[in-house]
Formats: sequence, structure tokens, C-alpha cells
Amino acid sequence: MAEGVSLAEQGEFAKEFLVGLLDSLEVSATVTVREVDEETVEVAVNADPPTELGILVGPRGVTLQAVQEITRTVVQAKSGGRADRVIVDVAQYRERRVAALGRFAQKVAAEVIETGEERALEPMSPADRKAVHDALSGAADVVTRSEGEEPRRFVVISPA
Repeated sequence: MAEGVSLAEQGEFAKEFLVGLLDSLEVSATVTVREVDEETVEVAVNADPPTELGILVGPRGVTLQAVQEITRTVVQAKSGGRADRVIVDVAQYRERRVAALGRFAQKVAAEVIETGEERALEPMSPADRKAVHDALSGAADVVTRSEGEEPRRFVVISPA
């Protein structure tokens, strides 16, 4: 935990910033804070219907990553230079993305097993790479590894 500032307070700083951002964008949504563990707080933005929230996600979650980094910077500034892990999610995008990446990884793994040839995936964010590694971690017939340098780091799926 950041020294002198509780995780709950950091969550409130993040919520305050995101509510202001939504107001500036004239987007109607709710912002909730949930402590995931002792060092992580998730700030979720939701709306019904969630159609207006696409502006905060962007293509393949790129805008969401930027919103999360800006939110972390705001929390860090208000927390005296330190902050714990702050995760921003919009319309359950992260959960849906992990599920989609898991399905994709299973499909590619089946192709790798069938052909016997490894396959390199496109460059991905660290969170997306983790989702692929996690999806295939229990597979007996394939192994995964990350290669390359950020921001062009990618996953390779190989026969075991």
C-alpha cells in the first residue's frame, strides 16, 4: 500500500477523476470501486446501455489502457508520489477480452498440435499476453513463451 494513503482512498481518487472525465465527455455512467486484494483496487465504469462507453475503450482497448495510465498518474499525484495497483475497467471489457483471447489461444493451439509447427501471434499488451499464457497453461500438448521487446512483444505457441 502506498505510504500514508489507504487503498480505499486511492480508489476514491480514481473514482473522482473518472466521474469528472465522464462529465467532461457528457457520458452518463456509474463508477464503482472494489478492492481486489491488499494491493489492488478496480474502478469500474458501467452504463445501461453501454453503447456510449466505447469511446473509453477504443480499438482493442488502446483508449482504455490510456485512461488507466492517466488515472494511475492522478492517483499517484494525489497520494504523494506513490500508488498501489489501480485497474480501470469499462463495461466489463477486460473480462470479455480475456475470454475472447482464451478462445483464440485454444484455436491456435489446436492448429499448432495438428501441424506440429509453432506459431507466433501478433504483438500484444502485457495483459493480453498473460491471458494467452494463462489460457494455455494447463495444456499438455503446447507451451507458450513471450519474445521480442516492448511494444512489439508477442507470444509464441509451440508443440510440447
